[in-house]
Amino acid sequence: MKITNVRVLNIVVPQKNSIYNLKMLEGMRRDQYTHQVHSTSDGILQLMKVETEEGIEGLCTLEGARLGSMNPYTLEQMRHLVIGLDPFNREEIYQKMHRGNRWLYQAPGWQGPLDNCLWDIIGKASELPVWAIMGRVRESLPAYKNIRGETIQLSVEDAIRSVEAGFPAIKDHFYHPPNENIKWFEAIRSAVGPDIDIMHDAVGIYSLEQAIRIGRVLTELDYRWFEEPLPERHHKNMKSLCDSVDIPILAPEMMMDDVDLSAQWLISGATDLIRANARHGTTGIIKLAHLAELHGTTIELNAGGALSGLVHAHLAVSISNTSYYEYFDGSQEKAGLDYGITNPPSAENGSISPPDLPGWGAIWDWDKLKSKTLSEV
Repeated sequence: MKITNVRVLNIVVPQKNSIYNLKMLEGMRRDQYTHQVHSTSDGILQLMKVETEEGIEGLCTLEGARLGSMNPYTLEQMRHLVIGLDPFNREEIYQKMHRGNRWLYQAPGWQGPLDNCLWDIIGKASELPVWAIMGRVRESLPAYKNIRGETIQLSVEDAIRSVEAGFPAIKDHFYHPPNENIKWFEAIRSAVGPDIDIMHDAVGIYSLEQAIRIGRVLTELDYRWFEEPLPERHHKNMKSLCDSVDIPILAPEMMMDDVDLSAQWLISGATDLIRANARHGTTGIIKLAHLAELHGTTIELNAGGALSGLVHAHLAVSISNTSYYEYFDGSQEKAGLDYGITNPPSAENGSISPPDLPGWGAIWDWDKLKSKTLSEV
């Protein structure tokens, strides 16, 4: 089997592009900002399609915190490197593109969508789900629900609803000064009781001194992990924090496109757990998972990965040392349904399972996908 082409479809998706205002947080030891949505408009989601001479196609979306994108030059460079290669030689292709990216002037993780498409092709050609090729360790994985609320009471109510819906864990994104945040942490723990795992995602707002203080409070409240506590590029401060608190630190989210850098953060003690997202490539995620396992720790997947959660659903049941699937408010499923995936994964009783279908197992409404496709290159 040979790769004959790599194409990208530009798909219109509603309400995915936001313009933000930056708002300075009050009561912090240094200037720190969060954002407020200024305006929102329809966006373009890209879908990569890798074609083969056998007629088997691998498909995967390019997704990021907003939307991923691949420019025509990068796409042409990718075509030049992979057309004519055997998609079953996935590891050879990964090594070539990963090791050579410096000489191609590409960002780390640039080959991620292609790598995910190769897994899809291999699964379809073998008539096996990707989880079966990787080797499944469980049939489903518990999910944690991201809770929201503009006040303590609203956040408490969302936490209670999440637990009642069957979620065994919840995570907050509270962006307040330390004294205020501590009140919110205590209220959430009191509301859900001692048996629910809770995680705090600070989105990098704290100084080292503040993060140490918050980490010790979270330890007392028996939180599961402390995510992105301060700017993760500050390696020395991250290591000092890990050395100073008992609660596990989860990082580096803002640099996780570079699997080598993530590995060094773990090896050097600048994080306790590894954050990762398979939009940068499934092969790299598996390597990081094995590294974390040999270090006696876990890899925790960020959001749904790609294909509106299908990619991470397969990884969730195939990686032994991962704890939870990250679940939002159903927005990932809604997005997938909107552009043509009819079976995006949904949390059933607080757990996620991948489909038992070849490849990533996406079932497409091809007419809907065609109607949403603005162009193809």
